[in-house]
Amino acid sequence: MQRARKILKSTFGYEHFRHHQSDIIAALIKGEDVLTLMPTGGGKSICYQIPALIREGCGIVISPLIALMQDQVDAMNQLGISAAFLNSSLSASEQRIIEAELSSGELDLLYMAPERLLTPTTLSLLQSTKIALFAIDEAHCVSQWGHDFRKEYQQLSMLHESFPNVPRIALTATADARTRTEIISQLALESASVFVNSFDRPNIHYAINESGNSRDALWSFISENHARDAGIVYCQTRKGVETTAQWLSSKGCTALPYHAGLSQEIRQQNQQRFLRDDGLIIVATIAFGMGIDKPDVRFVAHMNLPKNIEAYYQETGRAGRDGNPADAWMSYGLKDVVGLRLFTEQSDAEERFKRVMHQKTDAMLGLCELTSCRRVALLAYFGETLEQKCGNCDNCLNPPETWDATIATQKALSCVFRTGERFGAQYVIDVLVGKTNERIENNNHDKLSTFDIGHEHTAIEWRGIFRQLIAHGYLATDAEGYGVLKLTGKAWPLLKKSETPQTVMLRALRKAKTKKRKISVAASELSTEDQQLFETLRILRAQLAKEQNVPPYVIFPDKTLSEMALVRPHTSSQLLEISGVGQTKLERYGSAFLNEISSSAQ
Repeated sequence: MQRARKILKSTFGYEHFRHHQSDIIAALIKGEDVLTLMPTGGGKSICYQIPALIREGCGIVISPLIALMQDQVDAMNQLGISAAFLNSSLSASEQRIIEAELSSGELDLLYMAPERLLTPTTLSLLQSTKIALFAIDEAHCVSQWGHDFRKEYQQLSMLHESFPNVPRIALTATADARTRTEIISQLALESASVFVNSFDRPNIHYAINESGNSRDALWSFISENHARDAGIVYCQTRKGVETTAQWLSSKGCTALPYHAGLSQEIRQQNQQRFLRDDGLIIVATIAFGMGIDKPDVRFVAHMNLPKNIEAYYQETGRAGRDGNPADAWMSYGLKDVVGLRLFTEQSDAEERFKRVMHQKTDAMLGLCELTSCRRVALLAYFGETLEQKCGNCDNCLNPPETWDATIATQKALSCVFRTGERFGAQYVIDVLVGKTNERIENNNHDKLSTFDIGHEHTAIEWRGIFRQLIAHGYLATDAEGYGVLKLTGKAWPLLKKSETPQTVMLRALRKAKTKKRKISVAASELSTEDQQLFETLRILRAQLAKEQNVPPYVIFPDKTLSEMALVRPHTSSQLLEISGVGQTKLERYGSAFLNEISSSAQ
């Protein structure tokens, strides 16, 4: 670990490990398997990069998207780490060169997709090579319940059988309890050490609103908060991507589309521009984003409802990787809900899978309809408790209009109880609104005291009430995926008259008025003079990046430049004290940046 700490400083330019990085690295160095859950921007890559440099052999990184491997390799090479990738973008002769470098022990890290790794040729090559470790990135792709399922990931359990003495680390930023269990089972990680870091991204401001005109709301959000910032706008359809990108361009933004209907060449070109240019907006379907390392994405906007909380968390996590303030903004409508339900119902999936998907959609809607802190509910979904309100979401900063739903809640909970906690929301709602059908009559539930006691609300309104009660923790759904509603411990005081009276406030149907909110961006706390130097350093960084055809942030992120502008180092040793400046980058860029800082002082 002494060597690991030395590499952390000399190669990566950081003084201290974060989260569980130190424990994870120690386990891998000893040859142990690891499963780690760490939020986007939390430093997952260092967890396998440093052990790969310390252990004998090459670290094999399994990544789902070949489009991102070039940037990951560029970032490693900038640090003086010998890294390469094997994928279909290389010619046959280029692939042979990489294979030869692997065999001769010249590589520290080699990136490849699971499809490539599973070929007989690649497996034969790896069997004859000294392997330091296997890093399975975006491990949630193994889960059939997840939003990024890749069947090839489920075959990666063979690594345990074929390379029993090589440690494996599975990494993800998004996994609820069900997905974690599946990762462990599918990848044969039963003996692995499990490290779960906080899912909280306190620098991200969450805001969700139901809007009749999402496009106008989007423009107000961007123009008021992020007029010159890089961001991602997610749309549900390819047509939505194209029209939104054109509309933003007509407003004066630099906005590019990204979806599976575009040619691979155009997709890659637009992605590279997004990574390399400042202030560019990418408008995309969910085909875009996994593994994006751009640290200065200041906002992620959703024009439609994500299909589940895992997808929402994964996509919003691409904002603010540098730790500076960022926004996760969403506008959704009833058509999104109908569309998601229809898509699930019309799929050829088995019924249990459909039930789980509906359950996840309801959880996502519950998050949208909350009146309380969104961050508390978001973290609770992943099994994490936040003891107090975050103060950095729309509900905390602009509390929504609410109504006293105590009586409605008592009716709902009572009906769940009297029907035996054996049915889903729709059945309970049918009983509440007095709907008669063969199933209800056969169960004699038309004779219950709760039959037709909820006719003051429509079935649609009751669905909203039930979603909020689940989100508030009064009701839970069964773990088996059947959607059966169960009362929680929190529900019982409302059903017992002897208990101290409680009031349940739920989100009103009317939208709450919101105040305009401005957020600071990278280096916003600098003085005017320091801000000028920061902009000068960004220009220098852009020139160097263009010369090397790499994204600017792989040279230095904004956070490092803002610290340079504030501290104004004059010597190499002083520059080395800046976070993000390691020995290799000092040698490559130190004199250029020191000269620029010196010139600004004259």
